[in-house]
Amino acid sequence: MLLITSAQFAQARDPDGRYANSPLKQWFDGLRSGKGPCCSDADGSAVSDVDWESKDGHYRVRLDGQWIDVPDEAVITEPNRVGRAMVWPIRGYMGVTIRCFMPGSMT
Repeated sequence: MLLITSAQFAQARDPDGRYANSPLKQWFDGLRSGKGPCCSDADGSAVSDVDWESKDGHYRVRLDGQWIDVPDEAVITEPNRVGRAMVWPIRGYMGVTIRCFMPGSMT
């Protein structure tokens, strides 16, 4: 589960409940891509503008120094209430896959 409080990013499953009253908690808990709920299997993290891009209607992100194509079904299509791009990667023995990706405003 990922929670945001004011302008600061918190990567968390919120073990001590300190983000339970965040105004965006319910929104983050409900985020879904075509691959399912975003916060159920992976923690999300903010992505700097230089670490994601769009080309020909598809996205890719740079994680751990390498570019990874974002599957179309992993893209969150609802409006981004945080403003920054975010990604929910899943790291496994076959490498990194993207569970969810939310494009940012690139400002």
